Amino acid sequence: MAGLYFEEFEPGLVIEHPTRRTITEADNTLFSVMTLNLAPLHLDAEYSKNSIYGQRLVNSLFILGLVSGITVPETTQGTTLGNLGYDNVRFPKPVFHGDTIRVRTEIIAKRESKSRDDSGIVTFLHQGINQRDEIVCECTRAGLMLKRSAVPEAATSAS
Repeated sequence: MAGLYFEEFEPGLVIEHPTRRTITEADNTLFSVMTLNLAPLHLDAEYSKNSIYGQRLVNSLFILGLVSGITVPETTQGTTLGNLGYDNVRFPKPVFHGDTIRVRTEIIAKRESKSRDDSGIVTFLHQGINQRDEIVCECTRAGLMLKRSAVPEAATSAS
């Protein structure tokens, strides 16, 4: 499914994204090392045994990126003009190697752009949920979304 145009978003719309992802040790290690987050809580199994979790935690910024990325096909693929920002980012439960994450998106607001005729701003609530139905990541995101009315008819009939 292609992303939705501004006109197709309505507050209260909930999307249960079909893509799920099981987090591996390699995911966590690679992301942490690539971003120079060398915190032993992400990388050192012996150190983490003595933490309050008793094991390594998955890097929270990886989880935020994963949650955001999973939403793209059903929300913004080909219809976004830009990501305007994230607010209220929370990680209420930890994520560990082997956890499987699914994502739910709710549209919480939308408004016309004040400076552009071809787009509007949509506010998304994204929730990453583990296999135990615990919310592990939650954030609001504002996206500048293209209006269907701004796209030539031939282009929109192809989507």
